Amino acid sequence: MPQLEASPALDFQSEAYKDAYSRINAIVIEGELEANDNYKKLAEHLSEHKDDLIKLARMENRHMKGFQACGKNLNVTPDMEFAKVFFAKLHDNFKEAWDEGKVVTCLLIQSLIIETFAISAYNIYIPVADDFARKITEGVVKDEYMHLNFGEEWLKANFETAKAELEEANRQNLPLVWQMLNQVAEDAAVLGMEKDALVEDFMITYGEALGNIGFTSREVMKLSAQGLAMA
Repeated sequence: MPQLEASPALDFQSEAYKDAYSRINAIVIEGELEANDNYKKLAEHLSEHKDDLIKLARMENRHMKGFQACGKNLNVTPDMEFAKVFFAKLHDNFKEAWDEGKVVTCLLIQSLIIETFAISAYNIYIPVADDFARKITEGVVKDEYMHLNFGEEWLKANFETAKAELEEANRQNLPLVWQMLNQVAEDAAVLGMEKDALVEDFMITYGEALGNIGFTSREVMKLSAQGLAMA
């Protein structure tokens, strides 16, 4: 893989690397914080799953602390203001859906889009990470698959009533992923992460999640195309 070949050449202490890392590290910290907050909110709506959702929220909080430690290990201060702006649109869409009681949309944003985005980024980052961050990230990504599975199982069990809202939520939110990937592509490249690999990993994982929920292969392709067309 190109990432594995690039790894030995990376200078984790260079100013260019640390500058890019300040934004990438902030994004993963903010992403885990957003997830912590989102799962706490979902626990209020899905009272029958409250204990499970609170557990997921606590796991996300631990992940956040782990990534904060990764930044400290490289003596990098995360650019949290950048990260808040980076997640602003997804954050606002989740809040709007939450205020309207649209649990299905909230689950698509958090349990499918954000978790899949995280899984893809972590999978591409692990081969090029410094030793400390690699160990942290390998532990985190295993947990994220569990979080993705929660959303898949709930949406699968409620697929018939959730399908129309899922399609609308996909149209509204999937294009944001491409905007986010474009925004971070340059910094990711400095860290040895290829944009094409990120896109490919996301598309595969997100498509599999949609299929697991109940969409046909043809519908998955249509949903993916709708997102891309509006990106």
